[in-house]
Amino acid sequence: MRETMDRRHFLAAAGTGVGALVAAACGERPSSSDSTAARADTARVDTAGARTTTARSRPGRSGQIGVQLFTVRDRMKADLPGTLAALAAIGYREVEFAGYFQYEKDPKALRALLDRHGLTAPSVHVPIDTLRSKLAATLAAAEVLGHRYVVCPSIDAGKGVDDFRRTAAELDRIGEACRERGFRFGYHNHEFEFKRAGETSFYDVLLNETGPKRVTFEMDLFWATKAGEDPVDFFRRYGDRFPLWHVKDMRDVHGAQEMVAVGEGEIDYAGIFEHAGEAGLDHFFVEHDDPKDSLASARTSYDNLRRLLS
Repeated sequence: MRETMDRRHFLAAAGTGVGALVAAACGERPSSSDSTAARADTARVDTAGARTTTARSRPGRSGQIGVQLFTVRDRMKADLPGTLAALAAIGYREVEFAGYFQYEKDPKALRALLDRHGLTAPSVHVPIDTLRSKLAATLAAAEVLGHRYVVCPSIDAGKGVDDFRRTAAELDRIGEACRERGFRFGYHNHEFEFKRAGETSFYDVLLNETGPKRVTFEMDLFWATKAGEDPVDFFRRYGDRFPLWHVKDMRDVHGAQEMVAVGEGEIDYAGIFEHAGEAGLDHFFVEHDDPKDSLASARTSYDNLRRLLS
């Protein structure tokens, strides 16, 4: 699957950057007041002409419309400060990192950039290899950056139920280590997890074989829908195990399901967001895997969601 491989390649390339970043954070812990402020989910004051958002008008514990930075990875590589400033000017107050970036080796400097532009980063995607080999250092960096969630973006789980059970056991172990440090661990889906294994799916196996206190799920609503699933069905069956969502839209173009900015496709987001409380939603992030103009896509998604949810 092209998107899955693109993300894996991107995160694999970013793995060197993650290693450098987390190495810089080893042994460094923010003060308790800094940590509390970093994890606060209150709305930010409007700055630099950006639109003000309020927690009361939108679903999710923070009430903010977030953006997954994989969407703007082209701009991030060229101009990290400028990209963050542009996202803040659109109105975003929350971002989710897709790994970190090779040229930024100091988590405190990266945190300062977020603070400068009135942004928080409640969540980060970290490649499974980094979670296996550098988990303690990863969590040290996560604490500096104010993350509450550490998310595994994908994994080569194999082809059978037993493979997914072994994967679930590994996710459980990582999740327990995160929980002991005060973080919530999550798994982000693509399409392949929804393949059937008899009367169940591999995604059901992951949900059933992991502990709710150890592993949460970041539901990618596009990939679930593309697989022919109704995300609401999972919210009804598994309750509040979906505190994070990826929000991106889908449009049928000559029989092919094309990814588009939110509000330009056919996914019933008004209906899905009605079940935010049932899913246990804390944060949701706009994403587009391969936009022609990444900043324009992020702006369109924000504006359409703002109208839908306000």
